[in-house]
Amino acid sequence: MTLTRSAVSQLLEQHGLAPSRALGQNFVVDPNTVRRIARLANVGPSDHVVEIGAGLGSLTLALRETGAAVTAIEIDRGLVPILRSQAEPAGARVVEGDALHLDWDELLAGHSPWVLVANLPYNVATPLVATILDDVPAIARMLVMVQSEVAARLAAKPRTKAYGAVSVKVAYWATAAVVGHVPPSVFLPRPNVDSALVQIQRRPQPAVDPDRVSPEELFELVRAGFGKRRKMLRSALADRVTAAQFESAGVAPTSRAEELDVEAWGRLAAAARGSLP
Repeated sequence: MTLTRSAVSQLLEQHGLAPSRALGQNFVVDPNTVRRIARLANVGPSDHVVEIGAGLGSLTLALRETGAAVTAIEIDRGLVPILRSQAEPAGARVVEGDALHLDWDELLAGHSPWVLVANLPYNVATPLVATILDDVPAIARMLVMVQSEVAARLAAKPRTKAYGAVSVKVAYWATAAVVGHVPPSVFLPRPNVDSALVQIQRRPQPAVDPDRVSPEELFELVRAGFGKRRKMLRSALADRVTAAQFESAGVAPTSRAEELDVEAWGRLAAAARGSLP
């Protein structure tokens, strides 16, 4: 059984707590919404799920209803005892910690692959998704609820307004798509923004061969390009890529950063380091 708005309010009042603005806490208080998220996550008894920012356990309980093994992570030590009281009797494992600084190898040891499902605080969503993709290969897919604008950037395609360096990062490691929208009315407190659900599926291999150019070299060039996104790349990357290297990569020097897909960025980065045949 998941938590209703009145149940969440009562739990917070009983423990003298309130949602933390500093931690970006907005609790989902609609059972239909958390069950919808669990359904879209497509998990069941054979799956191991890690949930970040479990809060009071609304989504945790919905995930446990699917039969999945759930590890729920929460940074707020004031909430952890309440989360334990709600989630552990349902069979979930609760871990107190900061997802940006966890020992993921230790946490996820013994099982692979994992699915990440989370209602991510707006202030950490982008760096957290990027960190998981870069450093936690055991997590094979994610379903994350984030601010709509963040969702658009994570799943953006080239030549769109939302497309940026993080879009290239996601495309390098995974495929991504916005699979649903969530209104402010299902949260406590009610946020001033809409939210969206993004499905991220890790690729079997990165979109650019790391033997040709390392991800570090690639993303450094991508950041440089998007750092001056209004300029043509011949200007934005003047100190990094020569005219001959643009030609070798098959990239027009008059292009702007948002016009290049991840494969084109890979060719350009490889040319810049001289590794193209």
